[in-house]
Amino acid sequence: MRHILALDQGTTSSRAIVFDETGNPVAVAQKEFTQIFPQPGWVEHDPREIWATQHAVALEALHRLKELRGATSTHGLVSALAITNQRETIVVWDRKTGQPIANAIVWQDHRTTVQCDDLVARGFEEHIRTKTGLLLDAYFSATKIRWILDSVPGAQARAEAGELACGTIDSWLVWNLSDGAAHITDVSNASRTMLFNIQSLDWDQELLTLFRIPRSMLPRVVKSSGIVAETASFVLGVPIPIAGIAGDQQAATFGQACFEPGMAKNTYGTGCFMLMNTGATPVTSQNRLLTTIGWLGNAKDAAPTYCLEGAVFMAGATVQWLRDGLQIIQASAEVESLAAQVNDSGDVYLVPAFSGLGAPYWDGHARGTLVGMSRGTTRAHLARAALEAIALQTADVFEAMSNDARIALRELRVDGGASRNNMLMQLQADFLGAPVVRPQVTETTALGAAYLAGLATGVWRSVEELTSLWKVDRRFEPEYTGDRREEKLQRWRKAVERARAWTE
Repeated sequence: MRHILALDQGTTSSRAIVFDETGNPVAVAQKEFTQIFPQPGWVEHDPREIWATQHAVALEALHRLKELRGATSTHGLVSALAITNQRETIVVWDRKTGQPIANAIVWQDHRTTVQCDDLVARGFEEHIRTKTGLLLDAYFSATKIRWILDSVPGAQARAEAGELACGTIDSWLVWNLSDGAAHITDVSNASRTMLFNIQSLDWDQELLTLFRIPRSMLPRVVKSSGIVAETASFVLGVPIPIAGIAGDQQAATFGQACFEPGMAKNTYGTGCFMLMNTGATPVTSQNRLLTTIGWLGNAKDAAPTYCLEGAVFMAGATVQWLRDGLQIIQASAEVESLAAQVNDSGDVYLVPAFSGLGAPYWDGHARGTLVGMSRGTTRAHLARAALEAIALQTADVFEAMSNDARIALRELRVDGGASRNNMLMQLQADFLGAPVVRPQVTETTALGAAYLAGLATGVWRSVEELTSLWKVDRRFEPEYTGDRREEKLQRWRKAVERARAWTE
């Protein structure tokens, strides 16, 4: 039995999952790490803690695999290592020491919104969008790198002297896994930086000049599937080829077997991310969605697969806020039973724009808003409103994506931790007016990365074989009438308008 070790470095935790050749997880380990909020709208991580937790769970998962297989060593047990990661989060580190020069700035961070507004006012948005497929927003990596170079004394000069490296979290992990031997990123992660030309598949010199970022800082861009590096033998006990890398949402799309144009998935994690495969041709959105690279296969003449994407910043993080901020639940899993105590939200709407609004609004100045409360409002109504907010934000993206693709999406494949919440999935089907399909294996982010690594190392031979491994767990059919759905969406959008432009 062959195995793939998949490292899933997320926004709030680091996980390691070992998959067997049937695509089933056989060993799992997970550790949360510290969320740092220096100021309102700022979100940081300690890169050293990210590496420490990811390294620890990798060793733990490998130990469990050895116990499961009755082995004394991992030698010969693992065919390849795969990486999937939170994407736009950026790390800058010293090439000589391997130490970060500042905390990582997280994708949720909006400290550079004003800088982005200035670039929009100077007319750069359409130019950047044409090259990168992205909107000019603080969400992406370029202005985060610029902020670190401006804020750390001497950083710009050190960068220009070739002393500093930077990269998204996949690059940081590969650097540490290989003991500094490899500084790489794959095309899917590169396409999230606002510095990568998705047509030429290379760093764009005009954009590097605009943001004053030396090319020498940036990693070499590689395919998503293919042996691109090897772990140093002392890191995990034996050298393991690194053969699959993809940003978390692209990996989940691959893990959901969305291999044909028009197929779409939504991942319910810290945020919600809907991606639709558009094939070998990038589709320019007319509804403020993103055009991004999904993956690039390991075939010699492989062309990239492109996707349309809509990003919702607060999904599972909304439930975490109920738990940690309001403290109306003790564990995130309690939200479903609490919300089930009421038949509806009592016309209460929560717009969780705690770090701005993503697609299709892209309003970095929006802030969290709770409207419609009365003396009869209870914590159960708030819990229900929180679940509805996740599904309603996704409904906005679903409608925009359908309009861009000029097709009515037949179904939405779902994954991620919150996809196990049956009430949320039923609400999602109701608000979409389309079936929601949950697979048996919901860890599709890690699974997609594992598939990419397995294709590169012969564990699986083709995407057709991977399609045969995808199995349905449950299908949620919409129960709302068209009128009821439209009324709910109209009330939601009225609430969204209350939240917009709050900090302008």
